[in-house]
Amino acid sequence: MKIEQELRERGIALAGNDAVLPYAVEPLDVRGRAVYLGPMLDRILDRHDYPVAVSRLLAEAVTLVALLGTSLKFNGRFTLQTQSDGPVSMLVVDFETPDAIRACAQFDADAVAASEAEGRTDAASLLGRGHLAMTVDQGSHMQRYQGIVALDGIGLEEVAHRYFDQSEQIPTVVRLAVGEILDRQEGERPRHRWRAGGVLAQFLPEAPERMRKPDLHPGDAPEHAAEHHFEEDDAWVEARTLVETLRDDELIDPELSVEKVLFRLFHERGVRIFPAQAIEDRCRCSRDRIESMLKGFTVEEINDMTVEDGGIDVTCHFCNSRYDFKAEAILAAKKDEQAP
Repeated sequence: MKIEQELRERGIALAGNDAVLPYAVEPLDVRGRAVYLGPMLDRILDRHDYPVAVSRLLAEAVTLVALLGTSLKFNGRFTLQTQSDGPVSMLVVDFETPDAIRACAQFDADAVAASEAEGRTDAASLLGRGHLAMTVDQGSHMQRYQGIVALDGIGLEEVAHRYFDQSEQIPTVVRLAVGEILDRQEGERPRHRWRAGGVLAQFLPEAPERMRKPDLHPGDAPEHAAEHHFEEDDAWVEARTLVETLRDDELIDPELSVEKVLFRLFHERGVRIFPAQAIEDRCRCSRDRIESMLKGFTVEEINDMTVEDGGIDVTCHFCNSRYDFKAEAILAAKKDEQAP
């Protein structure tokens, strides 16, 4: 019997697209999340009309943030941001609990075109060298937490592994995949659609000593210093190896459900799934927010950004929404707020 049919007969709704599915493999002391993205990803990427290589990279970052952001157990935000010297100088993906995600990229069009012509469209080539920051913001009354990973010729999967090694110290494995599919709807012209998938697994045994990992290389150890070696826990080796067997086509196949993929991976041990968390493309920008931001500038700065007709035009980098203001009105409102 197909796993999807069995779940339906048990009254369990399938996660479907654009939803993160938490799961646990209790015999291996593993917990994780899995996600398949489709229509939401199309909406984010279509409004920007990025080059294919940039869209693919941003989609991979969105997938990673979907896996990480939905783990937050409080009201807050999780933000991934890169700053680097490659053709794609910046990626920003912002997740606000419980379900809102937005994303944008900055890039050098000529440099990206050259990379595409040379076939250098992997994440490491597009990002170049710099750093990636992952920031957890719990609100104005709580201290922000930030983990920074060096970008030195690595892709986003390896970035995630380094982040958990350095910041969380939790044995973690991540698989990500992005692709385009040709969607043929009856009576419509075929069109390309974006598809992405990801699986994250973490080793969380009750005994913390079982989570031990090799020490990070100190970088300044003597040349012949002995390295620290020990045997990894067998349960974690098994779980990590299984996740690493996932092929890209399994993670982007529209005919495969995320439940079926998890069943394929862990059916011998038994996998338990929890209610899925839907996520959606939703920006936080609004006219009131932007007006408040503008009033925070000095009079000189407001005058500098004013165009000939006395207006101020603001376009949101995330959702491309455009807002028009009159500089005179902003200055008057600013003056009123500063009045005793």
